[in-house]
Amino acid sequence: MPIYEFKCLECDKEFETLVIDADDRIICYYCNSKNLEKQFSPFGIKAEGEIASANLPSSGCGCSPVSCGCSVRN
Repeated sequence: MPIYEFKCLECDKEFETLVIDADDRIICYYCNSKNLEKQFSPFGIKAEGEIASANLPSSGCGCSPVSCGCSVRN
C-alpha cells in the first residue's frame, strides 16, 4: 500500500495519502477538490544510519549522497 503525494490544483496545497486501491477517488484534504496532480516522490533508502535519496543527480566526481570529497561549483 503505497503513499502518494498530490498537489491540489484548486487550492495549491500539497498532501500525501495512502492509496489502498488504484480506483480510489482521492480528494484534497483542504478543500475537497478532485482536481489533483500526482507529484513525483523520490524514495529514500537507509544506508549506515543516514537517509539518502535514491534519485540524487550525479555530480560526476564520485560523490556519495552522504559525503563529497571534491569541489563542485554550480
